[in-house]
Amino acid sequence: MAKFNKILLIGFGNPACGDDGLGPALAEMIEARNLPGVTVDCDYQLTVEDSNQAAQNDVVIFADASVNCREPFSFEPVIAKESESFSSHSVEPCEVMALAEKLFNSKAKAYILCIRGYDFEQFKENMTEKAKSNLVKAVAFIENLLKTKNFNIVSCD
Repeated sequence: MAKFNKILLIGFGNPACGDDGLGPALAEMIEARNLPGVTVDCDYQLTVEDSNQAAQNDVVIFADASVNCREPFSFEPVIAKESESFSSHSVEPCEVMALAEKLFNSKAKAYILCIRGYDFEQFKENMTEKAKSNLVKAVAFIENLLKTKNFNIVSCD
């Protein structure tokens, strides 16, 4: 089994848009646990600069809200893939990892934790009760994963 000493968790989304704040909420809850070897970051969206930070870790976990993933959450590998169109302001997890590989020779494994959300209305800072329940389950799952560092799983099914 591979040894994963440095893990980066990036929660992204907009807390001012209801359930879209699930990624940052998860990041905040995991950061409060102060797990050894785990660095936590959060922002409204991913940027090209995240590729540098990703390259400095063995594993990168992206956490985001999703309107169409299964309930309560999904956990899947991220395959590095360059985009056909490019924006320096917002990139997808696969593009962050492609840049990390290309620019920094990164060998990091990457995963995305999608937490099921329901209401993404602008200027609504409170999450739905169902999304909060999904968040609690996602935090328990990811906390256990970060403690065991067993990333030989493919999904949470």
